[in-house]
Amino acid sequence: DTEGLLRIKEENQKHYRRAQRHQEKKEKIQRHNRKLGDLVEKKTYDLKTQYEHLANLRRTHILELTSVIFPIEEVKTSMRDPADVSSESDNAMTSSTVSKLAEARRTTYLSGRWVCDDHNGDTSISITGPWIVLPNNGDYSAYYSWVEEKKTTQGPDMEHNNPAHTISAALCYATQLVNTLSLILDVNLPKKLCNRQVKTQQRNHEFCGENLSRHRFTRAVKKLNANILHLCFSQHVNLDLLHPLHTLRNLMYLVSPDTENLGR
Repeated sequence: DTEGLLRIKEENQKHYRRAQRHQEKKEKIQRHNRKLGDLVEKKTYDLKTQYEHLANLRRTHILELTSVIFPIEEVKTSMRDPADVSSESDNAMTSSTVSKLAEARRTTYLSGRWVCDDHNGDTSISITGPWIVLPNNGDYSAYYSWVEEKKTTQGPDMEHNNPAHTISAALCYATQLVNTLSLILDVNLPKKLCNRQVKTQQRNHEFCGENLSRHRFTRAVKKLNANILHLCFSQHVNLDLLHPLHTLRNLMYLVSPDTENLGR
């Protein structure tokens, strides 16, 4: 029993010394983890600072791009409300008739259905200049009519002020701007839109090449609107400001200096 007791004491001492070594190793690992934690916290702060610096650089590039090359502005048109004109010419007109005329002016027949135009048609959005504008409500029927007329009319087109030309040019510039913004912001676009001509592949710009059919034109516009909305979502643009049909207006909200998260 005495010999067994001595063996047990020796084993207990070995276990005690081993436990001390383990405790020292544990404390060493804890000190190492604290150092790593401090290092990770410092690296995280540095990374956050670099992200903020990168966002500021992106924001600066975008504001320069949209102020020098692709300025987007709201163009006011001098158009009087027909309800006001009618009420002036007919003093006996009832208030219900005036309200109905105003409501009719706020609606537009687009693609087989009536849609509401919140901006009452008195404004347009221009890109690269006040003469290149898009309709507020996304009604591009002028382009369809022009294409149909070109099919039946022979000879060169001499109408340089044709609204179909401005629609095509505005969508062309919008596509170029969106593709450039995706590179600056490092955001992959969900839809692919070509904005240049590649000789090897014979690919033209979606809008400034040959006259597109209504199906191809509508499909290209939907792809462009999807890309613009995707960029707006990535930069946390206020969703209440966006409308799926307002191409240039959504783009204007995206590149606005008031967009707090532009460049994230």
